[in-house]
Amino acid sequence: MKQDGRTVTVETRGYRIDIGRSPFSITTRRAGKTVLATAAGGAFDVTRPDGTRITPTQVRKARWSHGTLSLDVATSDAAATLNVKITPSADRYQVRTAVTGTTATAAAMHLDMASGKHWYGHGEAKSDAEGEPDTRQPWPLDAATGKEQVNDTAFGPASYLMIEPFWFTATSAGLYMKTGNLMHVSLGRVHPGVADFEVTDTSALDATVFVERDPRAVYQDYIGIAGKPQKIGATPDQFEKPLWNSWAQFYSTVDQKGFLEYARSLHDAGVLGHTMQLDDGWMTHYGDYTWNTKFPDPKGMSDQIHAMGYKFGVWITQWINLDADNYQVAKDKGYLLKSKQDPSQPCTVTWWNGKAGLIDLGNPDAYKWYEGQLKKLQADYGVDGFKFDTRFFDERCAASNGLDAAGYRKLGAELAQQFDLQGAGIRVHWTGAQKYGFVTRTVDKGTDWASLNAAVKQNLAVSVIGYPFVATDMIGGSDSMPPPASDVLVRWAQAAAVMPIEYSSTSPLKVYDFVNKKWVTYPPEVARDYAAATRLHAALAPYIRVQAARAVRTGEPIMKPLFFQHPDDAASYTVADEWLLGDALLAAPVLAAGTARDVHLPPGRWYDVVRHRVIKGGDLHGYAADLNTVPLFVRMGTPDTARLLKILK
Repeated sequence: MKQDGRTVTVETRGYRIDIGRSPFSITTRRAGKTVLATAAGGAFDVTRPDGTRITPTQVRKARWSHGTLSLDVATSDAAATLNVKITPSADRYQVRTAVTGTTATAAAMHLDMASGKHWYGHGEAKSDAEGEPDTRQPWPLDAATGKEQVNDTAFGPASYLMIEPFWFTATSAGLYMKTGNLMHVSLGRVHPGVADFEVTDTSALDATVFVERDPRAVYQDYIGIAGKPQKIGATPDQFEKPLWNSWAQFYSTVDQKGFLEYARSLHDAGVLGHTMQLDDGWMTHYGDYTWNTKFPDPKGMSDQIHAMGYKFGVWITQWINLDADNYQVAKDKGYLLKSKQDPSQPCTVTWWNGKAGLIDLGNPDAYKWYEGQLKKLQADYGVDGFKFDTRFFDERCAASNGLDAAGYRKLGAELAQQFDLQGAGIRVHWTGAQKYGFVTRTVDKGTDWASLNAAVKQNLAVSVIGYPFVATDMIGGSDSMPPPASDVLVRWAQAAAVMPIEYSSTSPLKVYDFVNKKWVTYPPEVARDYAAATRLHAALAPYIRVQAARAVRTGEPIMKPLFFQHPDDAASYTVADEWLLGDALLAAPVLAAGTARDVHLPPGRWYDVVRHRVIKGGDLHGYAADLNTVPLFVRMGTPDTARLLKILK
């Protein structure tokens, strides 16, 4: 440690930390350049129970002992002191804060976004914009403006969104907030140009700042903490063919006759698929695992699906609506999460299908009861697997048996692991959930071009927080919008063809328009081009499975941003409509109306699959790609080059 009247400096091999004494600040430098800095308006603050914010002002005392720099920092409250401990190690340092002299109910860290240039991580982004995150996802995170800037006031392990307390930058810095508490995360929305990370129900922070040679190394550092997948979360046929789910085709109006006709028409049209999955609309009430009158012969329906060569699955949830027969059963037996205000009563929450209780997986008897409901569906009706569409905990409720939100996540994950998730996966997240290796589907999307672009960006965002087995929401979207136009549906199928997993619903033959109350019949070429996209994905399946095995070995994403492989290519950091599948295949599908697009190729030699030529990296303007063309480029000279050329030539 070195210090003078203005600065305290800690220098380690590879980076340097400069602490400004007055005003108090922290600046991280690597190779003489600033890679991350606290915000000019204040590095930290804490919030009192009355809402008053206390901010640090100047360093009173700095001391170095046993590898840790301890700082006593004066604050805007003369009676309160912020204690900051900085412990450096190779490629990272830990920052822990505590406050004395006052009581605090929240603690926050504030970073200057410009110091990191571009920001990534976080996962599915929530903002103040109308329609998000169904039609919006910034990439990079700092690309958003106005109401589209990230602003999530309920950022935590029980969120329905796939999120992670990990962010990294184009300057190869990163931040991990070690907490299981709810956070408020704002990236420029609350304070312009400032990344705000506030942890609630605490007066202390525990953060790790990564300082690395490139962003990919920062990602690997975080995976070293969170863990890599311990298994591949999909079967070989789930990597090869799409899952067909009934939701966007029928929503909850689905019935037995329509579902069977849907499956049969896709089968007869030669569109590939491994499973026919029945979504919402089959239960008598939400939380009753019994069939309503629209399904007079569920076992016969299951048998017919199997006879077509598909597996059969159904949608399930852990919410039990108040009008369900099972609600009273679960209430009487104490199987529901309890109210925080009145622990003698069940907690009542509102979800998208009404008011409900939530099964308490922390109660072993409730766990077994719910598990038994699912196994009975399998035994009685030939159900092969499930689409879990639920939260396993809700912060509005009281936990039991000493559990917290992460504990319920663990119980939910262990429950789901018993069953075939059929490529629909499950939304389980937060530091440590990576180990389960689940397929992850992103949240419901709209059906327009903006939604398709949001789907691509969210897949990238989820990939770079440690979940490699990603699928977009159903090809073509849903979200109660009119069905996708022909070109949107085909282009979405083409984009999904060069992603790890395909998840389908809207039939390329015909679909009902619930907004305009009419059937939409697509032109014959839509089914032809959609089927071609599924065949492309099937051809790539052996390559994708190699990448899946690599993800288990190393934690490496399958779908990744260009700069992961090409960190010195400055243009790659803002490319939001291309990606690498593995390290060797660059996908640049058309994600907007028209039959041409601009393509950016990082430096090196690339094989242009469409034009059958080897070209140098650079920008290709107006690259022609009609509706049956997917622009793909194979990087020459990689271990996978020969494999891909054999598949794609």
